[in-house]
Amino acid sequence: MQGVFLDSATVDQHDLDLDALKASLPDWSIRAATSAGEVRGAIQNADIVISNKVTLDREALHSANTLKLICVAATGTNNVDLAVAAEHGITVCNVRGYATTSVVEHVFSLILALSRHLHDYRTAVNEGKWRDAESFCLLDYPVRELAGLTLGIIGYGELGSAVATMGKAFGMSILIAQRPGGANQTGRTPMQQLLSQSDIISLHCPLTDTTHNLIDHSEFAFMKRDALLINTARGGIVNETALREALQSGQIAGAAIDVLSEEPPRHGNPLLDESIANLIVTPHMAWASINARQSLINELTENIRAFLDGKPRNVVLA
Repeated sequence: MQGVFLDSATVDQHDLDLDALKASLPDWSIRAATSAGEVRGAIQNADIVISNKVTLDREALHSANTLKLICVAATGTNNVDLAVAAEHGITVCNVRGYATTSVVEHVFSLILALSRHLHDYRTAVNEGKWRDAESFCLLDYPVRELAGLTLGIIGYGELGSAVATMGKAFGMSILIAQRPGGANQTGRTPMQQLLSQSDIISLHCPLTDTTHNLIDHSEFAFMKRDALLINTARGGIVNETALREALQSGQIAGAAIDVLSEEPPRHGNPLLDESIANLIVTPHMAWASINARQSLINELTENIRAFLDGKPRNVVLA
């Protein structure tokens, strides 16, 4: 059997152990990257394909006559046409829960960096303001403790619930949003109420038709002027122009973003503006601790082994 990993460089930078994965099949093609024009040729003789971000659409799947299993090297499967895979009897598996600790730690590193003005104070020290200060310390930027603040969480799956647990450890009160477009649920807070009552809002919902531009001009209008917004989910959930305007006008106090609507942002982005002082942008790496990436490889290996044993796991349905 032949396996093809279409975009290994999105996971492995020659710092992971791939031995068990390579041993799962007698023949592997480990490709660092595969362009859209190369996909059909790369998978046409494959039995098993691993893809993180490479699109496996109708055209590609129709040409893959021997393909039996697609392993998505992620939780989200929007890069695979699941309906066509089902038509062809191709099993699709994903990986779940592999990056929870990494994402939660990143979320709180962003929250702490904003709430304690770490960048502002570092800049002040580098500019000599501490050296020239009359007092022993600088108090130029107000610092808030997390204890006693309200953390609003939109998206309460694996990651959202883990962020809530960490928030409670910091002494925060937790609000959980009603599912966008869903029925009322006990213990959940209507979106408008959550936006208006939360000191910090963290996004953990998938990007769907319902959640696209979920946070837009009208949503920012409900938020506190000292509120912080954290997005480690998907870029399209937040209207990026609206966020820039909310930050520049002082409608909210700050934001930290790990995701953009286009990645990489080859055509620019409203948030890639150095003049927005109260914004942190990181390059979609909340998930990417070496521990999480190795766990991802290990889980991909287990998905392949389980499929070969006739007991597929983490199967995604169309």
